[in-house]
Amino acid sequence: MKVKRKTQKIDPRIPQWRFLTVVGFIILGFIGLVARTAWIQVIDPDRLRLEGDLRSLRTTADEKGRGMITDRNGEQLAVSVPVQAVWADPKAVHESGSLDNDRAWRALAEVLGLDVKELTARIADPRRRFVYLQRQVTPAVAEYVAKLKLGGVYLRRESRRYYPTGEISAHIVGMTNIDGSGIEGVERAFNEWLSSVPSERRVRKDRQGRVIENIGIVKEGKKANNLVLSIDQRLQSLAYRSLKYATEVNKATSGSLVLLDVTTGEVLAMVNTPSYNPNNRGQYQGFRARNRTVTDTYEPGSTVKPLVAVSALENGITNWSEVFDTRPFNIGGKRVTDSHRMAQGSLGDILKFSSNIGMAHIALRMQPQQIIDTLTRFGLGSDSGTGLLGESSGMIPVRRRWSDIERATLGFGYGLRITPLQLASAYATLANKGIRKPVSILKVSSAPQGEQVVSRKDAEAVMLQLEAVVERGGTGTKAEVPGYRVAGKTGTAKVAIAGGYGKDYVGTFAGFAPVSNPRFAMVVIINEPKAGSYYGGSVAGPTFAEVMAGALQLYNVPPDAPQSPELNKPQVNLARQEVKVVPHT
Repeated sequence: MKVKRKTQKIDPRIPQWRFLTVVGFIILGFIGLVARTAWIQVIDPDRLRLEGDLRSLRTTADEKGRGMITDRNGEQLAVSVPVQAVWADPKAVHESGSLDNDRAWRALAEVLGLDVKELTARIADPRRRFVYLQRQVTPAVAEYVAKLKLGGVYLRRESRRYYPTGEISAHIVGMTNIDGSGIEGVERAFNEWLSSVPSERRVRKDRQGRVIENIGIVKEGKKANNLVLSIDQRLQSLAYRSLKYATEVNKATSGSLVLLDVTTGEVLAMVNTPSYNPNNRGQYQGFRARNRTVTDTYEPGSTVKPLVAVSALENGITNWSEVFDTRPFNIGGKRVTDSHRMAQGSLGDILKFSSNIGMAHIALRMQPQQIIDTLTRFGLGSDSGTGLLGESSGMIPVRRRWSDIERATLGFGYGLRITPLQLASAYATLANKGIRKPVSILKVSSAPQGEQVVSRKDAEAVMLQLEAVVERGGTGTKAEVPGYRVAGKTGTAKVAIAGGYGKDYVGTFAGFAPVSNPRFAMVVIINEPKAGSYYGGSVAGPTFAEVMAGALQLYNVPPDAPQSPELNKPQVNLARQEVKVVPHT
């Protein structure tokens, strides 16, 4: 017998309160979404917009490079070339697991010239986000690094300074550091002029780092300026080669040479030995990088005698016809002697044979301030105005009381210190008949006016008389240039040491050519020669002759030497007066 169960019927209708509750929650949620959207979009949109920008907006810099340096003819002396820097993101390196690729890291260390332990130590800290592995690598190395495909290792564009002329122009051009800032020479002196300021612009990038939107320029940059120097690289090369040979042959400690254009005051060549290669930073040493033509000072010795002669003539102390007793004599326990012995001589003879005795007699007649005033007007003891950093102004003595020996030795170049550039400028002034023009290491568009600093008549008379120094019998015969009339003065001074003078010498030759219409003035200094000869005419004269000959021929200066030594040769007007022999002082 089957028992029938009573089946309870379920009401399919949902209770009213439950339905209303669900609908209410939906409406509330919708209202909340609308309210949130309104808040984000209308009331406070900036915060999320900022959050999005922080994840996608980037500021990039457009590098403009560094200005180029050229010589007066457009020859490149310093240029910037594109290179790459290898850098790493240690955090990305660790997250990518690239450290497991030991072979690739060893290959990277080898190509960068690093020890693999040193390389991995740089990226050991996963909290760091940037570290340089190697800077200024060549394109070939950069390509090799890219092919290694190491996670967290990247390449970055930068530039490197390259100097095509190397050690030849290193002292005047200088060099930059690894960040492209000048540290030597005109690279440092004109660093702001040569430097650029990169433009900054905002871009939007995607998660792969690709630029998807260019927002615009944030900060305008500054374009770098090029620099045109006054030097002629052809003469610079000739001067450096000749000076380097002279330094080595004479076993000298160092050497300096400055070549000026008399008509414009421009520096056409400025070289020193020893030098350095600015392309090889490993060779950089402070003593090699020093531009001795402006930083080092020397006692000029007999090269200052023509300037003292001008001073004596201007102040009426002597004339060309007066004859001096040039036999050795004593002053305050010191004996004044000459290397070229003669019993007596005129001012012309004193200059030709470089008589210390004769010049001492003249100086003892003068007030020291008269000599100092003339030397100062020639530019000795003052900055040349070239703008080269580290330039020394030298030292012109200023005393309330002068002993007789101090006055006498001042007449032949002891007791003062000057730079080679100052001496070259003084001889350019003498060659320009007393007109001093500002010295420039930058190319000038037109010759400056200049200033008449000493008597034109006296400067020209001394200028013409200096030609005898290079002629037969003079002390500077090795400075002769075939076909041209050359004037100049030799100088040989002992090197000052603490408490007096040592055994070493500085050999100098300063002069100009052609005498009929001077175009170039030059100073050559050979410091501490140790090969036997040390006189300025012997150690510095040949270099002067070689470089001056090259300059005259390169600039197509017409020869002015007469066919016969005695024919058509302008003479100094030495109107003979009563001969006067000066007794010993």
